[in-house]
Amino acid sequence: MMTSVDTELIRILADPLRLRIVTLLSRETLCTTHLVEETGAKQTNLSNHLKVLREAGVVETEPCGRFIYYRLRPDVIEAIAGQFAGLAQAARATSEANIKRSCP
Repeated sequence: MMTSVDTELIRILADPLRLRIVTLLSRETLCTTHLVEETGAKQTNLSNHLKVLREAGVVETEPCGRFIYYRLRPDVIEAIAGQFAGLAQAARATSEANIKRSCP
């Protein structure tokens, strides 16, 4: 069984500010103003990170008057978690079966 992990998504989520944004959005839907307040990031920097997350499909937007709200897409997080769960399952099976390649 071969399990691969979406390395581009991991790279995107590995950024500390983007991970903070994702964590905040896991708790509630927030607009850019809220995210600036919560993270302390500058508006332009935050907007750039939100664009990356939106283009990667991690967040979706909802216009509300002159504000744009951001919501985390749980299916994307579940998919990557599932990929890691597959790796853990494969590692457990390998360990239990004591599968090891002989050295030359």
